[in-house]
Formats: sequence, structure tokens, C-alpha cells
Amino acid sequence: MLQAMRKHAKYFYVLFFIVIISFIFWGVGSQDKEQAFYLAEIGNERITKEEFWRAYEFQRENLRNTYKGLDLDELEQKYDLKNRVLASLIEDKVMLISAAEAGLTVTDKELQDSIRTTPTFMRDGVFKNEIYVRVLSFYRWTPEYYEGMRRNELLATKMKMLIVSGVDVTDADLAGMKIDAAKSDLLKQMALFTKRQAALKSYVDGARPRMKIKIRMDLIS
Repeated sequence: MLQAMRKHAKYFYVLFFIVIISFIFWGVGSQDKEQAFYLAEIGNERITKEEFWRAYEFQRENLRNTYKGLDLDELEQKYDLKNRVLASLIEDKVMLISAAEAGLTVTDKELQDSIRTTPTFMRDGVFKNEIYVRVLSFYRWTPEYYEGMRRNELLATKMKMLIVSGVDVTDADLAGMKIDAAKSDLLKQMALFTKRQAALKSYVDGARPRMKIKIRMDLIS
């Protein structure tokens, strides 16, 4: 299931750079429990202002590195960065809640396999524990803390795959498109990715009343 998600996503890394797993920011923010510090509430889950701004700055840096030399403020406006970042955070929270409701789990083996195949922790195609320790140390994360975040990431991915498992590209989706034989597979993958993203958005929108999603945009405007 996780391998299938990676297969479809590889074509769109640059185009959809905004859609990046945001779990690395969860729990890093303020532990203040006062309502005023919550940017969003999704069921019993919360998104703090600091959590949002950390994710936001991370995405701004992605924009800067992807479009070097272009005006960063204009790019931020073009990609509606604040709303995209918040939507991504909310989506991940919804997926975690839904995964728990569906009884989905991530095994220890799945977690370890995922970590050991993460390019950031590899050199010459091989996992290096010293690199793993160095990266975690840089962010001041313990292995337990990072692995907890990574497990949540994998769990949300499983839920996403469950939601989009029945989504496929039909002839009607490609009707009217001038398809070059050499680009046929890429265009079909793009159409599939777009339909799956729409399915995920529809799921999150449908979950709003049930999960009582509340957002305070005034805290980041």
C-alpha cells in the first residue's frame, strides 16, 4: 500500500511540493492549553499557532529553493501558501483520527523499513545509523519522538490509500485531451493524482461536521 503511494507520487514532486507530510511539526509547538493558542480544532486534535508557523516557514524555504531568484512574497501569494499549509495540517489530523476509527495500525517492521529506506538517512544507497543519529540530534529529537511522528505519518498514508483505493482514471477523464503516445503514461498519472487529491479533499470536507472542525484564521492573518 505504502509502495503504491510512493509510485504515483514520484511524478509530481516538483509540481506539488506544497503537499508535504507535516508530521515533523506536530507536538513541537507550544504546550499551552489555553483555547486562544489553538489555530484549529479537529475532534480532540489541536493545531497550535507555533505548529502552523513552523510548517509555514518550512514550506517558504521549499519555495525559495525550488524557484531561486523569483520574488518569494509573490510566490507565496500565487500558491496561497497559508491556506495550503493549514489545509495540509488539517488533512493529516483528519487522516489520523479516521485511521484510528478504522482500526488501522502500523507494525514495528513497517516503521523500521520506512526509516531505513529514507534517503536522508542513507549514503550510497545504504542506511547509516550515524547519519540517522546526527539528523535527529540536529532537530533535538529523541529516537522515540521521531519514530512516533513517523508512525503517525505512515498511519495517515494508509488511511489516504484506503480512501483513494477505488479511484481510477477512465476514458471520460481523458476525453478531449491530445495525448502524445510518448507522454500517455505521464498524463494518465497526472489525471490519477488529481482525482485522488480531489477524493481526499472531499473526504476531509465531509468529515468537517462529524469531527467538528473549527478554524481561527484571525490568528494567522
